[in-house]
Amino acid sequence: MKMPFMQAVKERVLVLDGAMGTMLQERGLKPGQSPEEMNLTAPEVVAGVHRAYLEAGADIIVTNTFGGTKAKLEHYGLGDQVTRINAEAVRLAREVCGENAYVAGSIGPTGRFVEPVGDMSFDEAYGMFQEQAKALIDAGADLISLETFLDIKEIRAALIAIRDLSADIPVIAMLTFEEKGRSVLGSPPEAAAITLEAAGASLVGSNCGLGVDGIYDILCAMRKVTSLPLISQANAGLPVLKDGVTVFPGTPDEMTAYHDRMIGLGVRVIGGCCGTTPAHIRAIKDALAEKQTPFVPKEDDGTTWISSRGSFAPMGAKHPAALIGERINPTGKKLYSQELREGKVSYIRREALEQTELGATLLDVNVGTPGIDEPAAMERAVFCITGAVQTPLVLDSSSPEALERGLKAADGKVLINSVNGEEKSMAAVLPLAKKYGAAVVCLTLDEAGIPVEADGRVAVAQKVAERAAQMGIKRSDIVVDCLTLTVSAEPKGGLVALEAVRKVSELNLNTTLGVSNISFGLPCRPLISSTFFSMALAAGLTSAIVNVKEAPMMAAWRSAMVLLGKDVNAAGYIDAYKGLAVTASTQPASAAAGAPVEAAVEPEGIRGRLAKAVINGELEGVVALVEEALAQGLTPMEISSEALLVGLDEVGKRFGNGSFFLPQVMVSADTMKAAFARLKNELATGALKSIGKILMATVEGDIHDIGKNILVTLLENNGFEVIDLGKNVPAAKILDAAREHQVDAVGLSALMTTTMAQMDKVVTLLKSEGVKSFTMVGGAVVTQQYADEIGADLYAKDAMEAVARIKELLAK
Repeated sequence: MKMPFMQAVKERVLVLDGAMGTMLQERGLKPGQSPEEMNLTAPEVVAGVHRAYLEAGADIIVTNTFGGTKAKLEHYGLGDQVTRINAEAVRLAREVCGENAYVAGSIGPTGRFVEPVGDMSFDEAYGMFQEQAKALIDAGADLISLETFLDIKEIRAALIAIRDLSADIPVIAMLTFEEKGRSVLGSPPEAAAITLEAAGASLVGSNCGLGVDGIYDILCAMRKVTSLPLISQANAGLPVLKDGVTVFPGTPDEMTAYHDRMIGLGVRVIGGCCGTTPAHIRAIKDALAEKQTPFVPKEDDGTTWISSRGSFAPMGAKHPAALIGERINPTGKKLYSQELREGKVSYIRREALEQTELGATLLDVNVGTPGIDEPAAMERAVFCITGAVQTPLVLDSSSPEALERGLKAADGKVLINSVNGEEKSMAAVLPLAKKYGAAVVCLTLDEAGIPVEADGRVAVAQKVAERAAQMGIKRSDIVVDCLTLTVSAEPKGGLVALEAVRKVSELNLNTTLGVSNISFGLPCRPLISSTFFSMALAAGLTSAIVNVKEAPMMAAWRSAMVLLGKDVNAAGYIDAYKGLAVTASTQPASAAAGAPVEAAVEPEGIRGRLAKAVINGELEGVVALVEEALAQGLTPMEISSEALLVGLDEVGKRFGNGSFFLPQVMVSADTMKAAFARLKNELATGALKSIGKILMATVEGDIHDIGKNILVTLLENNGFEVIDLGKNVPAAKILDAAREHQVDAVGLSALMTTTMAQMDKVVTLLKSEGVKSFTMVGGAVVTQQYADEIGADLYAKDAMEAVARIKELLAK
């Protein structure tokens, strides 16, 4: 009888098996055939793969269910077979390995992005993952392996769905990263690890995309923010074309070269992804035989980690005090309140951009206005902010329904503001924090109100922390608001708050305060507020809700961080204030996210405003700006080439230098689309001419089209006419369409290694038939070397690069 999986992980490093697709392809899997269907039609073939890996020494056998969600199976007419296919896969694996290995139920991505980047809702993703997970768990899988995910939001939905089924089943959660060290949608390893641990993962790590050296770098970054065991599932090198067949050059010996470093890092499961075979797994098993050591988890230093899709922020321990931007709150803001009633988000986007640029670590999001649908408004706000900036969020609402809607809409681990010591509040909020993997602000009040003395507030904090611990919420995920009472009405209010901060800090709990409340009703409020802020920081305050636009507040924070030793070598202070004279209003300049582009446009002129609208993704206002430009006499071509495309070019530059990521690019693309929609009449009359005609297709056998669809959108917004043939397109159909439409270029996409060879087939066919169009190739598994080998004219590693390179190629 084998021991429980997580106990085994703590005692020794386990070996997970290798590539399933590679092995099935060798055993007769045809291009365009569903690998998962073979569980029903060719069970002996699937069982043979499992047996080969078991005999090679694998401790974990992964089921043939990577594409076993309804979304994937529907492509093959198998959408009604989810339970049967997944259950049969578990049965096959169990039959082969018995009690000699663990059976991991494989779950891969759906092939779609979750809103607002894609069209799939959180609830839709949740439902599909829960359906597959239930089938795997009911059939007896020992654990679940979430693998090869590109979107942190999608894998988060999968984790939440699984944890609603079972709090106990071990879950491995892996994202795929690119050579730049981020996922396709811009998640760094640290943000991924924070989000996945919070959502309930048992082990975190990375698979596919990179070789073992690249995976090691990813896991090093993850280890900085998580104490969970890690998993490495690397490819056998990067794919190359040899004699018309895609092969992976990584040898078994190369796969074991990083073992000592991996084990020292806390890697407890090592396996293989694309291109790995039983020979690789045997080498891994043999290399680990003399290297087994117990797992020593990383010590928890009490840091509260908050994350977004593309960023992460610490609170507490040795880190600088976090600044929570308070401006996205309708209290006293008539314009914002009116926009909320009208369902608009312009104010939210503007404040998100400005507060982020001025140094906000987190953004408080409050949409509480009478007479609105608060849950819907919260969702809109979260979608808007996550499309504009990478700053992690604080969801601020007294409505559990609004909080849950915001938690579903969020990309990462958020901070809920707030819970308090009342039984009703704890019963409503803490389960949401646990389910969705959030930290939570604890207000130190209960049914009796706000305790007058500090000890009473500390007691409330203790009560909430203990209740949270009973539910499985870590102590470091409770942030205590000791409450700031206005000193004009409560003369001792400031002193009591400071004493409470000191005492709560001694309990190893992080703290926050709404600092500006202290000065309500007094003249020159920033003077009182900033002084109190400095005193609170000295008392141990680890975060504060502040107006980052107030120079005295920011000056107090920067100065205190130097004096408290949290700004090493005063680097942040010097960077902010070098060359500035000291005045009461000193506030360092900051390059706004929507700063004027470098091109020759007047920043405040209509061209500059249009460009800025594209950069910032101002979807609501761009059409009005187009109307204004037309009224000023600009031609549609001038609007396009001298404003809109200038903005989109700047978006491309920022994507290239790593300051923008794919979600922001897609928001900018939607803004461009809205602007072009207004100009469609002029386009129909030829005022706006296409700069090229592009045929796009995902090659035969491949049902993945996320990357292709992104490129189609960007090509159209850059002035190209695009003929999109969709996915799983045969070479002959691509040839016929290229001839019919007389295209300038043919773009081919492939995500799977098993379909890469189809690109070679298409390129060869187009050349042999005399088609003069350029060819370009791309996809997660495609490389420049592969493009050169098949004779493609162009390769691009991402959509933005593809647009730039096809422009350059056609210009020649």
